[in-house]
Amino acid sequence: MFSTKFLTFLIFGLLIFGRQLCKADEDAATDAPAETETGNEEEAEDSGDPVVEEEGDVIVLTNENFDFVVMDKEIILVEFYAPWCGHCKRLEPEYKKAAKTLKENDPPVALAKLDATAHADAAGRYDVSGYPTLKIFRNGKAYDYKGPREEAGIVSYMKEQADPSWAPPPEAVITLTDATFDEVVNKEELILVEFYAPWCGHCKKLAPEYEDAAQLLKTYDPPIPLAKVDATEATESAGRFGVTGYPTLKIFRNGKDYEYNGPRDGPGIIDYMQKQSGDSSKNKATLKDMKKFLEHQNDVSIVGFFSSEEDDLYKMYLDTGNSLRDDYRFAHTFDATVISHYKAKPSSIVVFVPERFQSKYEPKRYVFTQADGDSDDLEEFYEKHQLPLVGQMTKANQEKRYAGRPLLVAYYSVDWSFEYRVATEIWRKKLLDVAKDYKDLTFAIADEEEFKDQLKELELDDSGEEISIGIWGNDKKKFRMDPEEDFDEEELREFIDDWKKGKVDPVVKSQPTPKKNNGPVTIVTGKTFEKIVLDKSKDVLLELYAPWCGHCKKLEPIFKKLGKKYKDNKNIVIAKMDATANDVPSLSYTHMGFPTLYFAKANDKQKPVKFETGERSLEKLVEFIEYHATVDLKKGAKTEL
Repeated sequence: MFSTKFLTFLIFGLLIFGRQLCKADEDAATDAPAETETGNEEEAEDSGDPVVEEEGDVIVLTNENFDFVVMDKEIILVEFYAPWCGHCKRLEPEYKKAAKTLKENDPPVALAKLDATAHADAAGRYDVSGYPTLKIFRNGKAYDYKGPREEAGIVSYMKEQADPSWAPPPEAVITLTDATFDEVVNKEELILVEFYAPWCGHCKKLAPEYEDAAQLLKTYDPPIPLAKVDATEATESAGRFGVTGYPTLKIFRNGKDYEYNGPRDGPGIIDYMQKQSGDSSKNKATLKDMKKFLEHQNDVSIVGFFSSEEDDLYKMYLDTGNSLRDDYRFAHTFDATVISHYKAKPSSIVVFVPERFQSKYEPKRYVFTQADGDSDDLEEFYEKHQLPLVGQMTKANQEKRYAGRPLLVAYYSVDWSFEYRVATEIWRKKLLDVAKDYKDLTFAIADEEEFKDQLKELELDDSGEEISIGIWGNDKKKFRMDPEEDFDEEELREFIDDWKKGKVDPVVKSQPTPKKNNGPVTIVTGKTFEKIVLDKSKDVLLELYAPWCGHCKKLEPIFKKLGKKYKDNKNIVIAKMDATANDVPSLSYTHMGFPTLYFAKANDKQKPVKFETGERSLEKLVEFIEYHATVDLKKGAKTEL
């Protein structure tokens, strides 16, 4: 038997051992990672992989995890969104429900999203310019998503795309070469051809849009084929059709080429080519149809009257119209009753002035016959008679009808509804009485609300007068008639006569002229442009910039160094002008982007040389100046760079 002393010692030892076991368990529990939602993040950090989170079964992408998530997946749908975008907010619940369903699909299909405003680097790689933009990625290669945007549609479309047997449709765009060009193009009644260069960025951007359009247009009845030709290889074909830039798109009708003036996105190409299909003029076989066609009140209507389709003028009429489909409304008839009703002669083409804009000072119609000339003469005839003496300029017809200069516009409340028609016509008649005496000036009326942007340019937006008058000149200059309480024809005549004599100062948008302008780079404003840039005693290098332009900001320190180099030379000026806050009052100094640099020679200010050598380094700019300089550059110039 054990002694009492031994038992006491044994019990005490067991208690000590038990306490150590409990402490070990507590320590282990303390050291163990907590099972929280951030456990995956810590695990990812330990493994070196980027953090990947989900929101309602949708994978959240970032600049850091984009490639990690997307590039190795056989298929994944990615939404590029902006938090403020209304369309994105409407899509969100549908997208989440679709993500849950597709996650359980066999095989599962992942749906992800990327805030393109916060993670611009990733979004920028895929030309995301609108929201939401959805793209399907297959092993890292992006394809446009062309399916529905509600749950059932997304699920159905993505299941179809995820099918192992899925394959992209065969290319619909026909590839041409010099050897096949004529054979393919000459047999088609209508075909669109893109002349491209493999290295051209714009061509690469156009390619998927062009293919999308081709896929749909080939299903039309009749189909409208789209083709492409590598102009760097097919030099004979490209040269024959005057191709000098890429991409160049041309419409061909039985081998004859016409300019393509349509959009360059898929839907735009489809819509434009649809309108090119068929004859350029529509046959109006009944008097009812013709009356309806001529009811159009805002633009001229062109009608051909013919006895049969064998009429040579009819053939010329259709052919000429092919290149003018976007410019005019065309119709024709062979019906004797219709011809008689309009007191027309067979084999004639008539331009009808809209009834609304007819006046006692001009014919209501203009007639062209075979004896008047060929296709070029007919096109010139249309252009000459496309406008009434005083018509209405709108945003829709501004570029097509009223791009010519000089142009006088009367801005007021133009309203052709029954209640206000008389008031609208009263002001127009006042203009008519003057316009008849100034044939070298185009006259138009325009609604002041529709053209409040132009009134602001003329500084007439707050005039408070019933009618405002402005003249838009040939040289980008604009002039305003000072507001008058009692507008009448004689005051308008006086304003026009003064303008013609050069007595009216132009309206120039301009920043304030700097009080101190003696820095290395001279500041030019709208009001000092002529004094500084057009100074015939100096060569001037002018930068047209925008304050928000990144390239302009990058150029700024280089341009300042350039200014310092020539600071002591009175023969040359290094200057810059904020082209967003100032008018550039000369057609010779246009800009399509920023920065734009011009070298204005002292002896030829109207033909400035544009800097287009690419690299805007200090060395290249100095080289450009010294090559084109017409003044003494050594006089006071510093030699170091």
